Amino acid sequence: MTAQLALSQVLNGLQLGVLLFLLAAGLTLVFGIMSFVNLAHGSLYMLGAYFGAAFFARTESFVLGLIAAVVGAGLVGLLLDRFALTKLYERDHLDQVLATFGLILFFNELIRIIWGPSSVFMQVPDALSSTVEFAGFSYPSYRLAIIAAGVAVAVGLYLLIQKTRVGMLIRAGATNAAMVAALGVNIKWLNTLVFALGAALAGLAGVMAGPIVSVQPGMGEPVLILTLVVIIIGGLGSIRGAFYAALIVGVVDTLGRAFMPTIMRTLFERSTADAAGPALASMLIYLFMAVVLALKPQGLFPANAGATR
Repeated sequence: MTAQLALSQVLNGLQLGVLLFLLAAGLTLVFGIMSFVNLAHGSLYMLGAYFGAAFFARTESFVLGLIAAVVGAGLVGLLLDRFALTKLYERDHLDQVLATFGLILFFNELIRIIWGPSSVFMQVPDALSSTVEFAGFSYPSYRLAIIAAGVAVAVGLYLLIQKTRVGMLIRAGATNAAMVAALGVNIKWLNTLVFALGAALAGLAGVMAGPIVSVQPGMGEPVLILTLVVIIIGGLGSIRGAFYAALIVGVVDTLGRAFMPTIMRTLFERSTADAAGPALASMLIYLFMAVVLALKPQGLFPANAGATR
C-alpha cells in the first residue's frame, strides 16, 4: 500500500461522505422538525440524477443540468409535501414508512416508463475532466469539485440555520411547533419549505453523483441505507452530526473496501481472505454503527436544541 494510493482512497471517502451529507442533511431536517420518516428521500436523489442527465443530454451544459436537478427535485418535494404527505405528519411512524415505501415503488416504475430500464449516461463537464497534480500525486478535478461543493453547502446551511430569520423559525419550529404556530407563523408552509429544501439537496447530490455512478432505476435505495446509517451515527436531527458522520462513514466504507481484503491476506490464507475480506469490508460501517449505538445511543453529535444544531 503506497502513500499515494492511501491518499487517493481517503479523498474518495471524503467525496462519498460529502454526497452522503447532502442526503443526510435534508433527511435529518425533515425528521428533526416534522418527526417524519421519509423513505422516499432516495427517490428524490434518483430524480435529481435523471433530471440532470436529461437536461445535460439536450443542452450539453452541466450547469443547466445541475440547476434542473436542484429545482426539479425541490418542486417534486414541494408537491409531495402539499398533496401526498401532509396528512401523514400526525400519523404513526409505521404509516409514514409504509406510505413512503410505496412512493419508492411508484418513482422507480415512473422512471422506467419515462427513461426505460437501462442506465442513462451523464458525462463529466469538460472544465472538470482533467486531473489536479500536487506533490507527484494526481486526482480527478471533478471529485475535488464535489468535495468543495459539499463543504460550501455545509457552510451555507450553517449560515441559513443560524444567521437568518428563516433559520430562526426552523429552529423554533423544531423545538416547539405549536408555540411557533400560536405566534402567527404558518407552520405548514414552514414544513413545506424544509421538505423542499431537503429534496433540493437530494437532487443536488444525485446530479453530482451522476457522472461517477450508474444513473438507473432504483439507484436511490442503496444510498438511502448509507444515509440512514449516517443519521444514526451522527445523531437524529443534528446537521452538525450529519456532516461529521457522513465524512466518517464515507472514509471508513471506502478504506475498508479498498484495503480490508489485503489486510485479511496477511492474517489468513488467500482463499479464506478472498472470501472474508470483501464481506467484512461491506460490514464495517454497520459494525461501527452498532458500537456507536452501544456506547452512545443518542449518536456522536446529538442535537441539543432541535434539528439544526
